[in-house]
Amino acid sequence: MLQTNVMGVPTLVACALLLLTPAKGFYLPGLAPVNYCTQAEDNGKSCKSVIPLFVNRLNTEESVIPFEYHHFDFCVSDETQSPVENLGQVVFGERIRPSPYKLNFKENVECKAVCTKTYRLSDPEAHKKLNLLKVGAGLYYQHHWILDNMPVTWCYLVNDGGRIYCSTGFPMGCQINKIMDTCTPIVNAYPGPVDEYYIFNHVDLEITYHSGGEEEWGVGFGDNGGRIISAKVKPASIAHTDPNKPVCSNHVPLKIPTNFSKDETFFITYTYSVTFNKNNTIKWSSRWDYILESMPQTNIQWFSILNSLVIVLFLSGMVAMILLRTLHKDIARYNQMESGEDAQEEFGWKLVHGDVFRPPRRGMLLAVFLGSGSQVFGMTLVTLAFACLGFLSPANRGALMTCALVVWVLLGAAAGYVSARIYKSFGGRRWKSNILLTSMVCPGVVFSLFFIMNLVLWGKGSSAAVPFSTLVALLALWFGVSVPLTFIGAYFGFRKRILDHPVRTNQIPRQIPEQTLYTQPLPGIVMGGVLPFGCIFIQLFFILNSLWSNQMYYMFGLLFIVFVILVITCSQTTILLCYFHLCAEDYHWWWRAFLSSGSTAGYLFIYCCHYFVTKLNITDAASTFLYFGYTFIMVFLFFLLTGTIGFMACFWFVRKIYSVVKVD
Repeated sequence: MLQTNVMGVPTLVACALLLLTPAKGFYLPGLAPVNYCTQAEDNGKSCKSVIPLFVNRLNTEESVIPFEYHHFDFCVSDETQSPVENLGQVVFGERIRPSPYKLNFKENVECKAVCTKTYRLSDPEAHKKLNLLKVGAGLYYQHHWILDNMPVTWCYLVNDGGRIYCSTGFPMGCQINKIMDTCTPIVNAYPGPVDEYYIFNHVDLEITYHSGGEEEWGVGFGDNGGRIISAKVKPASIAHTDPNKPVCSNHVPLKIPTNFSKDETFFITYTYSVTFNKNNTIKWSSRWDYILESMPQTNIQWFSILNSLVIVLFLSGMVAMILLRTLHKDIARYNQMESGEDAQEEFGWKLVHGDVFRPPRRGMLLAVFLGSGSQVFGMTLVTLAFACLGFLSPANRGALMTCALVVWVLLGAAAGYVSARIYKSFGGRRWKSNILLTSMVCPGVVFSLFFIMNLVLWGKGSSAAVPFSTLVALLALWFGVSVPLTFIGAYFGFRKRILDHPVRTNQIPRQIPEQTLYTQPLPGIVMGGVLPFGCIFIQLFFILNSLWSNQMYYMFGLLFIVFVILVITCSQTTILLCYFHLCAEDYHWWWRAFLSSGSTAGYLFIYCCHYFVTKLNITDAASTFLYFGYTFIMVFLFFLLTGTIGFMACFWFVRKIYSVVKVD
């Protein structure tokens, strides 16, 4: 059975290519395009003229704490008209609000004022608001705007060969000598001393649309309507001399004052310009392509990951073949031993047949971990499957987290069933404790950490702080759905007949001989996580970028293949180490099988620490605490996932090999 992995390499690679090829298509029948038209053609049915522009939270790579749009005293609109956010959006801290910028299809706008914010510098509240703007500009907080369910992108040249990168956010301001790439145009046009702050109070919006004049869907409005395919922004800092008559051709940037007299008044006029461009060469279904193709290191990701996956697959196949050949010889030799003398000369893993199924210490805890690990495994598998089909694309905001939470809740029955079956096979009798611990321990650890970090975010006034009503909803899902399902699953698990092991367990435990260095528990556990981590660390870099560096993640097809390779690698590595330990007459394999593959989570934590030090510029204590708090949740869930995979593979392996040998 293990040999088929080698033959399946081309098949898996072909599946990866098939899954990756349509990765740019983000639209399913449930996400219908919106037709826009001029006001003269607007009938309220086939098209509409008003283009709503929404604003989202502001975040930065220099802090884990995001803030809502109105936190920085920008121009705001009526927030009672905000769109309804799903559970995933609320948990991720997204706060989508209507913007005060008014857009109508094919109506160009030139330097239109949105509002003017006046600060009387004798007012302490004005000082507080200006200092907040300076903090946001200094930490490089970025806007995230949404137009027609697409991010408004900021496209600029990067240093590697004049390539254009399109970011899904744009800065609210900058600080001289802090972020030189955004302040360089300002410094060149208006040289100033270092450590001065500038606010980007003007935006040039360039909206590109696909005309409906030659399309079937354009019947009724023709060239006077279309579908939006991109929205790009160019932020600028302009010191308007007259708030009532703004002039956007003024190249003097707007500096936030640092030293001022009390009788002075400072104002910020926010303005915008809009330009509509027609482009019929790009289809609406392909409008995300320019964002995805501009992402940095995309080509490196393709070649490096596919290369590493093929290497890991061949290595796993070689390990499987060696193990299969050795086992075949062992089984043939053991089954040929029929005389009494031969039986006394037994050696290797057959010697421990009377102790190999002896229940482990702390079997209750192991059963609880395995139940929760099965729940996490099912959640990961189902979520990735939906993501590969396009249901959880970036266009469907918050769907990934919502799907994961719902699937996790529904799989409470699987957790209870697996935990009960394993615990019963250990001869456990405290079934009530088993059910309670399975439904409470691991979810309780995750929720407790989440709640503590939510308190920190509440204290900072962050938009990432989950509202109290959402916490109540999460608790209702846990206690109202997941816990009862866990009880139901455990009920059926305990009702099932106890697992029959292929060999009987002796009453007196066998003495374990002195072990060599590589067969001792700790070295085996440490070595067990190296190979599984080797097949995920490149993909892990891009996942961490999407979490902490505001980059979009979309290669779910490749992620699914990496997950399959992770399962194969964890299984084969754990089986190989288990075989070596049994040959060394060490039958304490239960916890070792779980921890050997679970140690991959230790390497994940080390890599997250490396990413924090080398890639992020976080300095404040609150952001550091939040980063490592969220990291610990991720590492803990990954520990349960990989540990369960390794244990189940080893459990199957041990039962298999002892069922095919003749034991007196």
